[in-house]
Amino acid sequence: MCAAHFCEACGKVQPPAPVDYFTFFGLPRKLNLDVVALEKDFYELSRKLHPDLNARAGSQEQEWSLQQSSLLNDAHRTLKDPIKRTEYLLRLEGVELEEQSKSATEQARSTGQVKKQIVPPDLLEEVFDLNLQLEELRMHKKMGDDDPALIEEIGRQKLELEEKHEALLDELQAYWKTWDGLIQREQNGQPVSELERRQARDKMVDLLNRRNYIRNLVRDVGEALEN
Repeated sequence: MCAAHFCEACGKVQPPAPVDYFTFFGLPRKLNLDVVALEKDFYELSRKLHPDLNARAGSQEQEWSLQQSSLLNDAHRTLKDPIKRTEYLLRLEGVELEEQSKSATEQARSTGQVKKQIVPPDLLEEVFDLNLQLEELRMHKKMGDDDPALIEEIGRQKLELEEKHEALLDELQAYWKTWDGLIQREQNGQPVSELERRQARDKMVDLLNRRNYIRNLVRDVGEALEN
């Protein structure tokens, strides 16, 4: 089902319907999308919905054109990015991810609050050792000393974390297939249990949280090496 952007009778822009981004583009809630087709639809709708093309229309239609264009841009920006698309779908499913973003980090620093951040269990020991090395590095820099061996070791660990970050994307993509399979079964009229949906959601949430944590850790390590 696709949201009705134009009147079938007169072709005029219609008010934006209260639909999710997938429905806006007439797409099922699947995670493996045809990005080329999405881009084609985006540019076609952009041309038709652009406010400049409706400059001579009535004030109401002009307002609807602005609203539709804004929604179009938001939907396109979210769905074209595989990670944003996954996070958005999970939010539609009622799932909230951990606040691991850079904005959350900056807000925590400015307010003095502790940012909600859970270290993945399999990284506990590695992160503990790495934090000790980072503290040692900061101490050396504060004293004006240089420890090439320590810098090299931290750099090596940074590369390993970057590799883990990429590997988690491959693992996440495997669960996109699992999720899409469940949606396809529903479309075919076959039953899908809530347990199956929850298991797929929970796994994607876990992978995203781990990936976000590692991404932020890599960023922090990079800043420590540069400063």
